Amino acid sequence: MAKLLSQCEPEQHFLSSTPHVPNSKLPILVYRGVLQGFSADGMLEHIQSNEWIKGGQWKAYAVAHFHSNVHECYAVIKGKSTYQLGKSPIDAEVDEEGRENGMKLKVAEGDVFVLPAGVSHCSIESEGDYEFIGLYPKGSPAWDMNYCKETPEETKVKAVDCSKVPVPDLDPVFGKSGPLPRLWQNA
Repeated sequence: MAKLLSQCEPEQHFLSSTPHVPNSKLPILVYRGVLQGFSADGMLEHIQSNEWIKGGQWKAYAVAHFHSNVHECYAVIKGKSTYQLGKSPIDAEVDEEGRENGMKLKVAEGDVFVLPAGVSHCSIESEGDYEFIGLYPKGSPAWDMNYCKETPEETKVKAVDCSKVPVPDLDPVFGKSGPLPRLWQNA
């Protein structure tokens, strides 16, 4: 490993549901630069030691989707990307109350972010040969793919499925002492 980590509180972002994306009452967690200076293997070794298991290693994926049966952690290996989170391409830009649907999240090498089940995501812009590792809590089922095209009624059913995904026991970055279990159990 490149260095010892200092405990930090992640950014928290809450997103409301849309007609085509359930999102979650749990916040998206963003740990800025927490693994800066780690190699890809070092990132993987560190996060897997906290019982989050590699599901794959990918470049930018520009198709909006969410998983209703698993939480997901991304560790950015290299480059930068902007993600559209929490909004389907067929959702309106704003909700009925005039609030923006979803959000844009910029991430860079060394960042780690955790998406609760139900939060849609897609890379809308990337640079520097962007690449990331996707990790999932140990014991999670194989993820399902939902492409944000369900009817509002189907989305509500998916929201119930998402709410049943258990909160992981360990934070992917800081393990037992990390903030994820506390933040998500209190959300």
